[in-house]
Amino acid sequence: MTQSLLEMAKELVTEQIRKNHVSSDAAQSLLRDTHATLQNLHRMEVASTAPMSTQAPEEDTPDAWKRSITKYTIRCMECGDSFKQLSTRHLRIHDLDARAYRVKYGIPRTQALSSLTATARRRELARQIRPWEKAASMRSTAKNKAKTSAKK
Repeated sequence: MTQSLLEMAKELVTEQIRKNHVSSDAAQSLLRDTHATLQNLHRMEVASTAPMSTQAPEEDTPDAWKRSITKYTIRCMECGDSFKQLSTRHLRIHDLDARAYRVKYGIPRTQALSSLTATARRRELARQIRPWEKAASMRSTAKNKAKTSAKK
């Protein structure tokens, strides 16, 4: 869906106000009713196109992204598919990158776009490998090589 339900509802109500069919006082309640109707229509459309899906579409709440990350999967909030991690390749399908996806759904930039088990496994591997120590030793080795080559 290229346009959000709220944007569609806003456009419909704005047009009603512009045509003088609705007073500006009643616009707020009309906007709520129109948005709720569009949400119900969207739910029915999703249910009819994907009868095998048992998950109800999520509403746009500030913390909806937290429910999309589970122990073994992360659900893409754009299409609803589940993965072990949201790859750059998948996000490109939706014309997004990881940063834009996080901004769009209010996800903190430090939150991994992977399942909880994948994140825990990656963290454990990092603790075992200790790449920060290797990077420091590689920098010092490079400095020593540069000094010895400069002396020659």
